[in-house]
Amino acid sequence: MLQLFQKAKIYAQKTAIVSNGGSYTYQQLLFASQQLAALLLDRTSDLKEQRIAFLVEPGFDYVRVQWGIWQAGGIAVPLCITHPLPSLQYVIEDTEASAIVVSPSFREVLQGYAEDKTIRFVVLEPENDRKSAELPEIDKSRRAMILYTSGTTNLPKGVVTTHANLEAQISTLVAAWGWTSADHTLCILPLHHVHGIINVVSCALWSGAVCEFLPSFSAEKVFELFAASRLNVFMAVPTIYFKLIAHFESLDEGEQQRLTAAMKRFRLMVSGSAALPVSVMEKWETISGHRLLERYGMTEIGMAISNPYVGERKAGFIGLPLPGVSIRLADEANIKLADTSEPGEIQVKGANVFKEYWRKPEATTTSFTTDGWFKTGDIAEVEHGYYKILGRNSVDIIKSGGYKISALEIEEVLRSHPAVSDCAVVGLPDEEWGETVAAAIVGDASLDTEELTPWLKARMPGYRVPRKYLSLSELPRNAMGKVTKNDVKKLFNT
Repeated sequence: MLQLFQKAKIYAQKTAIVSNGGSYTYQQLLFASQQLAALLLDRTSDLKEQRIAFLVEPGFDYVRVQWGIWQAGGIAVPLCITHPLPSLQYVIEDTEASAIVVSPSFREVLQGYAEDKTIRFVVLEPENDRKSAELPEIDKSRRAMILYTSGTTNLPKGVVTTHANLEAQISTLVAAWGWTSADHTLCILPLHHVHGIINVVSCALWSGAVCEFLPSFSAEKVFELFAASRLNVFMAVPTIYFKLIAHFESLDEGEQQRLTAAMKRFRLMVSGSAALPVSVMEKWETISGHRLLERYGMTEIGMAISNPYVGERKAGFIGLPLPGVSIRLADEANIKLADTSEPGEIQVKGANVFKEYWRKPEATTTSFTTDGWFKTGDIAEVEHGYYKILGRNSVDIIKSGGYKISALEIEEVLRSHPAVSDCAVVGLPDEEWGETVAAAIVGDASLDTEELTPWLKARMPGYRVPRKYLSLSELPRNAMGKVTKNDVKKLFNT
């Protein structure tokens, strides 16, 4: 039996999940997932890595479906509940899913498609449950899950992780971040990404903790749950912290004091999935008493680098390599940099690293060096042992006039301007410079973009600053709240 399920047996009578107004023990979760596994097996002995796509609302049903697929020997393919039909079809067809499992509320989204393609269609209704069957023995080397990357230039690729990969990712974070069975966390993150699936849900359930679900984000509801004093671990993306700060600042002083007192009782608050602006980190620390723990990871590797749970959490830095994860910085020829204060690509080795891109052997091969290091495409430098992201090689590192410029560093300075609430710096094609620096700005009525260039030059002497500006009411973002810089680039041409 996989370690995740062995651990669940230890905590059988404890509450595992709180969702949709109900609470469920680990025993209930195990039993329900075994029933689902039996349904998927349909009198066969083993799914043998058949892909099972599922479109299920966050909560108890989501976890029991995911666990049921794994216990039946299948590969879990979670679908994004907000994606349009063509995006769902792409994932289902690319994985050649043998079955689709849906919540009743999503029946109409995929039933017609499944019938047309003669794909087995399972709706999570009470009459579909059946007694548990004998379940196959699952080796850790088996493929467990396929998550899709948000491709920047090509179609998304399916990232295949094995059960061994998942166990390495989960157990590393449980130890590094001090998870215990006394913890109670809140999941408000999408469950077709590593952040929600591994860092929140799986780490909590591996530890015997309680995972509570909020179906959709509401700053008011999040603070209401904070005030109830059940939660002690919280993880979110920078955009969510930004929205929580804005809501907090709209409250009266008495309510603010009450919430601050409640948040100070938390054990841990984490930010990830996008660079955390220093201004957001500082504001959150002021209102909550917590210095956010920023970390670094991606679909292909889970988490690889993290600020320490105990120790200094440096603003603007992603931290130190996690135990069991090997990190190096390499140049464009994939040679390890002797001087890590120089910018280089983050490359990773470890049991956490994914197995392959689904049925894309060439893409898999080109993503690794000849000696087995995974090439992340992220550029970083090291100061006193702490890693600092300079940006994504494809969109955040601007190559202008022979220089490599970090868009993230310019953004950090821009956000410190009193009239700028948010920004995105990108490189635009330019005949003279190769790329010219441009900035999309979200600001108030007092903002004068003509004044920004000299203001920036005074704060970044010798640094190339934006030559073009675009004023926006908001920045385009994806489902994880991450700024989509390719979309920002397109806006300069409209």
